[in-house]
Amino acid sequence: MKLNTLTALCAALALASPGAFAQQPIVIKFSHVVAVNTPKGKGAEQFKKLAEERTGGKVKVEVYPNSALFKDGEEMEALQLGSVQMLAPSVSKFGPLGAREFEIFDIPYIFDSYDDLHKVTEGPVGQGLFKKLESKGITGLAYWDNGFKEMSANKPLRKPDDMKGLKFRIQSSKVLGDQMKAFGALPQVMAFSEVYQALQTGVVDGQENTPSNFFTQKMHEVQKYLTMTDHGVIEYAVIVNKKFWDGLPADIRKTLEGAMKDATKFANDIAKKENDDALAAIKASGKTEIVTLTPAEKEAWKKAALAVHKDNESRVGKDTLQLVYKETGFKP
Repeated sequence: MKLNTLTALCAALALASPGAFAQQPIVIKFSHVVAVNTPKGKGAEQFKKLAEERTGGKVKVEVYPNSALFKDGEEMEALQLGSVQMLAPSVSKFGPLGAREFEIFDIPYIFDSYDDLHKVTEGPVGQGLFKKLESKGITGLAYWDNGFKEMSANKPLRKPDDMKGLKFRIQSSKVLGDQMKAFGALPQVMAFSEVYQALQTGVVDGQENTPSNFFTQKMHEVQKYLTMTDHGVIEYAVIVNKKFWDGLPADIRKTLEGAMKDATKFANDIAKKENDDALAAIKASGKTEIVTLTPAEKEAWKKAALAVHKDNESRVGKDTLQLVYKETGFKP
């Protein structure tokens, strides 16, 4: 009698509360290496919000900022092993995986505007680049902007010759090293966290970065001039573990793709606004003078950069370079 009573009670509870024995949500661990209040951090939180709302709680996104789960150099392996499901690294991280085509984003003056950039990232060329990652167990979902880079130094940089002999900090990248050499500077590979002190002490003379990074890292306190070269971009990619992504129910995957598309627009709009706001704040500080190039001056920079295109044609792939040229209308 007791067993029958318990069975009846369980059945009644199931009818009264259909969700009582519901399947556990699918967990996506989304790890990134920057702060919550950055465009990338805000984009990750927006994806979490949209994904959980639109799947009715069937998906739970756990966001881990500031390298909370893995250090910057460890996160890619963690994704490939399935210890984390989603990342948003700089596209420069794909070179060491054997996908050097992504170094196309380091080529100077290949994009004239956000429209040019998005023709590539949101079009067939960007999707073709993502296919290069599939053999590594990675699926690419979206490209997130950080913005266009400018040059800073303690003297105005109006022409490439003004860079001659200056020590310039760069991220680890052969293409960026070639870029600085083409402009006459001496490239110095250095961690982002070390740049402020290096500028302050004169270990390096200048650096390249987006206005938002320049301002938030207080580089305007130790650099007298910021030249609006708009010579390159910093771009991120949102990627997932391929096995995990392919194993999701088709309807869930489609819903998450829609959430990522909307989160991408959200993140990119924030990145653009924060760069504009940072530039205004730099001007207001009075500590760094903004140098605006004339069309003729900018043309001189573009001409100097052509050597970098040619020298890295075999590295990024001639086909990739030509596809980007065609998409953006670039004429070398």
